[in-house]
Amino acid sequence: MNFLAHLYLSGADPEIRLGNFIGDYVKGKRFDNFPDQVQVGIKLHRAIDFFTDKHGSTRYCNELLRVEYGKYAGVVVDVLFDHVLANEWKKYSSTELKPFTRSFYLQMVRRYTLLPDPVKKFLPFMIQSNRLYSYKTTEGLKKAIDIMSSVTSLPDKSNGALKILEANRDQIFQQFNTLFPELVEFVQCEYGIKLR
Repeated sequence: MNFLAHLYLSGADPEIRLGNFIGDYVKGKRFDNFPDQVQVGIKLHRAIDFFTDKHGSTRYCNELLRVEYGKYAGVVVDVLFDHVLANEWKKYSSTELKPFTRSFYLQMVRRYTLLPDPVKKFLPFMIQSNRLYSYKTTEGLKKAIDIMSSVTSLPDKSNGALKILEANRDQIFQQFNTLFPELVEFVQCEYGIKLR
């Protein structure tokens, strides 16, 4: 799962959201200096990644992307899953997507000093482009993959990812909608987080 799914799965607590948002940027046990609920969010982030990576639906979608992306297939699947969630948002949330994203951005701006330096650098661009909401469109999805390719070792093949999505759209949506309710149940049961 990428940003949007992680944030949805954090529930309403802004501190847990922050921790889940920065989870990839806090390595090992280096989260002791964060407030307690932020630490919960970091641990939640890791649990979500572990659950998702082991799920058959994720493995199925990884195979679809493997020829184009090799070992990076899972990274692209995470972004594709955010595209699916953005388009299926009303199935999972009683809050509209746009207000949800705006609320999150405001929460992070108010807690800017808690963010790791790399997150402080990209948050303004994320807000400016409304990246979370833009996942809903294929243009926004392509831009997100292009940005990732420009700042990481992800191969620059966003057109290939979109072709695979187009050819396998029903299967990818179906796989996500198999995985995500199970992930929601896991988060609610294991972390007591209320979602909707």
